[in-house]
Amino acid sequence: MQGRVSDECSNSAHNQSRVIRSAGTASKALQALTSAAIVLPGLMLSPAQADDGGRINFQFSRYQEGKRDLFGTPNNFDPIRADVLHGNGLFPLTDRAKFSFSYTQDTWSGATPITTSPLAANPYQSILANTPSGTTVVGASPLIFPRGLLLDRNLNPLGRNPDGTLAQDTRSVLVLASASPETRHQANFGLGYEWDEAAINASAGFSLENDYRSSFGNLGGRLDFNQKLTTVKFGAGYTSSNISAILDHDSSPYLTKTAFAKQIENRGGSEILHGERQDWSANLGLTQVLNKHALIDANFGYTHSQGFLENPYKAMTVIFVDPDILNNGQTTPVPGDVRALLEQRPGQRNQFAFNTKYIQHINFFDAALHLDYKFTADDWGIKTHTFDASWVQPLPFGWMFTPRIRYYSQDSASFYNPYLISQQNFSRQAFDSLGREVWVDSLNPNNEYFRDANFNLVDGAGNPVNEATLLVEPKTVAFDPGQLPNNFSSDHRLAGFGALSGGFTLNKQLAKGIALEAGFEYYTRASAFKLGGGGGNGFADFDYYVANAALKLNLESMSLTKPAGGMHHGHHHGHTEAHGSTDHRHRHTQPAGLMYAHMLDKPGQFMVGYRFMYSHQDGKMHHGTRAVSDQVVVNQGCTDENLCRFTPSYMNMRMHMLDLMYAPTRWLNLMVMPTFMDMDMNLRELDGRPPRAPGVHEHTGIVGHSTGVIGDTLMAALLKLYGKRGHRLHASLGLSAPSGKTDIELRRVARADGGAIHFGMQLGSGTWDFVPSLTYTGEHDRWSWGMQVSGIKRMEKQNDSGYRLGDAFQATAWSGLDLSRWLTASVRGVYTAQDHIHGDFNMFNARTGPMDFPRSYGGQFWNIGVGVNVNVPGGRFAGNHLGFEWLQPVHTDVNGFQLVPKGALAASWSYTF
Repeated sequence: MQGRVSDECSNSAHNQSRVIRSAGTASKALQALTSAAIVLPGLMLSPAQADDGGRINFQFSRYQEGKRDLFGTPNNFDPIRADVLHGNGLFPLTDRAKFSFSYTQDTWSGATPITTSPLAANPYQSILANTPSGTTVVGASPLIFPRGLLLDRNLNPLGRNPDGTLAQDTRSVLVLASASPETRHQANFGLGYEWDEAAINASAGFSLENDYRSSFGNLGGRLDFNQKLTTVKFGAGYTSSNISAILDHDSSPYLTKTAFAKQIENRGGSEILHGERQDWSANLGLTQVLNKHALIDANFGYTHSQGFLENPYKAMTVIFVDPDILNNGQTTPVPGDVRALLEQRPGQRNQFAFNTKYIQHINFFDAALHLDYKFTADDWGIKTHTFDASWVQPLPFGWMFTPRIRYYSQDSASFYNPYLISQQNFSRQAFDSLGREVWVDSLNPNNEYFRDANFNLVDGAGNPVNEATLLVEPKTVAFDPGQLPNNFSSDHRLAGFGALSGGFTLNKQLAKGIALEAGFEYYTRASAFKLGGGGGNGFADFDYYVANAALKLNLESMSLTKPAGGMHHGHHHGHTEAHGSTDHRHRHTQPAGLMYAHMLDKPGQFMVGYRFMYSHQDGKMHHGTRAVSDQVVVNQGCTDENLCRFTPSYMNMRMHMLDLMYAPTRWLNLMVMPTFMDMDMNLRELDGRPPRAPGVHEHTGIVGHSTGVIGDTLMAALLKLYGKRGHRLHASLGLSAPSGKTDIELRRVARADGGAIHFGMQLGSGTWDFVPSLTYTGEHDRWSWGMQVSGIKRMEKQNDSGYRLGDAFQATAWSGLDLSRWLTASVRGVYTAQDHIHGDFNMFNARTGPMDFPRSYGGQFWNIGVGVNVNVPGGRFAGNHLGFEWLQPVHTDVNGFQLVPKGALAASWSYTF
């Protein structure tokens, strides 16, 4: 869900961006500090944050937590890791109007705390050892499980010494739950308009996850005064969210969910907790340029949230104590009944924020000092303080270095506790108005019976009942929720704590308008770091780091390198003779879904591009060219020893590729293409499947599976073999590096390992692959055409997971027609053949359906593609190319048993300079 990574994120809704503007001429360091933006849900790239000529940024980040301290308890869970792919851009539509966009894809997995419990309640015996550090715990990871706990008469938990004696042990420990990879997609779109001394911008977007969907809108602007030395900023936003949380299969049986019973839906063997929330935000700010070297900025913000504000995956441990035993006058330990309840937070939250920043340019160093302070307070009792300092230092040869240090402190929410103790029974014997015990028929709980004074079973009229003919049990009454606090949570993000982080950003200007940036930050969360002390939750302390790399393109600066008149000499398919500025054939007209199909002609030319590919599979399972029934899949899709139980209901694949090309000579191009991808698949039960063994839990398919982000990395050299007027031939010698994971595993279900996720959901081949191609292109008048043959040859016998993907061959031919000097339509045919997978997983795989067997991959595929290409010949967007293509399957012959493709979309953008 949103905001799960950053502690501060959990304390703020979709905030407006803060933009600092300065007047007059400033140094590069000062300008760099006045164009920062935050990437958070609901946040847009403001037009005021980019040059008038526009810009495009691509960034990849990795967030990695360290292992949690479980006081020596073995912890086999991997800590949380999140991979984030982010892209944003801003384009001027006119001198005053601008369009902005932002896209974020993050995939996370690992273990996250679900609740906190007394360490002494560990179901595996905890032993207090006499060690210099205090204690050592032996056993297994803490679990959510109804279990007993001994307490002293002051209700302090008791643990056992090595000699078996009891001793007070007030330590708490986190209880972790793991998760399979989960992917979130977020997109923002904005429009802005500027006047001489004012601006307004509006944005809207959405965020999609399996369990959380939100849509949001923002409206903001600014007014300039005092010759633009003073700026007033304002904004407002609204977010609507829908929660459909699929409760954890392991923890759900042990959770008490009474408070949310009306919001829980049982579907396909899974419990889905539904909820809705709304967030409204407003902010007002003032920026004042003090002099040509300094400015100050202040902002006030307000956010109102209401609805389902709980985290549906967090629980509160409650220890129930029988008051009769507690007050019996004895000195013996008191037994406690340890249970877990879904957390309950207030139904609304009002948060106020103030932040200010001061920027000072230091002439002597040609650097800038950036000081920030932020304070927030809400009606949950949380107050936060954030101090931030950074130093932006330009260096020779186009380098810029920015170190940063940051301190954060927050008070705990008024309803936060590591765990609760309630002086009542979790459940107790029910009595009627006459004081008789109530018993019920186990087969028909509506039939009630009673125990008389002699403990005989009687009906409501007092008549004896033959107990031998019935199966009866005591009727119990649940605990009284009114004796618990109205709100409670053990989420450590709501505790009081402090955090200290430090990091740096390194920026290198490669060429005019092109920069690479890398950053690193290390973060330590500690209860002891809280302002004033008193955090008291050191069990939740942890560290994490964030590393990122970015490519930044300033389109206006890049366009200054083009020849006068705006003629585009970029990637084209034709001859190289000059035809004057009116020759519209010097363009990229190859279909968008085609790789390695064009070359740069001029030595020293660069091309930066982005490709997106999407494919979808669904429908009935096929064997060869025929659709088959579920019973055929059950009997033949797996093995004789292991009949199929599940099959995919659909699968989606989305691929993002950054296309970087350089021409050192007229006959050689060098290309590198990092790939980022995500896939999701849902399963369904097969009709006629073998019955499930008693007590065995399986993936039902309702949750679905998803994976991402880093795929394999392509590198290639393109060689021009022949080039005459109207005809061209070139070869590509490519190498695919195995940067995508092939050992992704499903999360545990009901304490059973999920094993390796299906072959088709892994992110790469895991092997070094040779990727050659040969491409011919031609054109005459308004027509263009081409042919290409390509292949993939796996150069290793198997990957680290024990298998290798099948070799592949593809042949394609296309033709295009210029509809205008900037628009080309194309049609092409594609034939693809791929061998099945060789080898098998060398790790556990559940073998639940055909997708888990190597023979059910590959096949022969015939497709027809239709597309368009847009080449901008002049004006503000000169040099940009856009391409779109849809591939429609016309004949499919699959290996084994598979879903068949329903279609694929390819979109591309490139810019040559």
